[in-house]
Amino acid sequence: MGTIGVDCAVKLHRGLGPGLLEVVYETVLARQLEQAGLTVERQVPVRIEFEGVVFEEGFRADIVINKLVILEMKSVEKIHPVHKKQILTYLKLSGLKLGYLLNFGEELMKNGITRVINGQL
Repeated sequence: MGTIGVDCAVKLHRGLGPGLLEVVYETVLARQLEQAGLTVERQVPVRIEFEGVVFEEGFRADIVINKLVILEMKSVEKIHPVHKKQILTYLKLSGLKLGYLLNFGEELMKNGITRVINGQL
């Protein structure tokens, strides 16, 4: 996500404030990232593959940037371990290495950014 993404998330949080529905932040953040020149996909299917069988009823990643980084939006009072497991699941199933859990429910956005690396929890 880098500096551009963090700056966009912080700017968005300052502008809209905490506690709105996740889809609001997802929609606006995707647009900001596109305007910054990044390739952005929203609600990207993450399928399950096991023993050669593909299950299309997998999950959906909120935002994928440049086909490299997953952003998962939350708007909750507190991040719990299950939220980190959710993005780690998306990373493992997609084969991507880096993701960010963005909690727009925090009073300060800098406290709501969690970096998750595939292979580490």
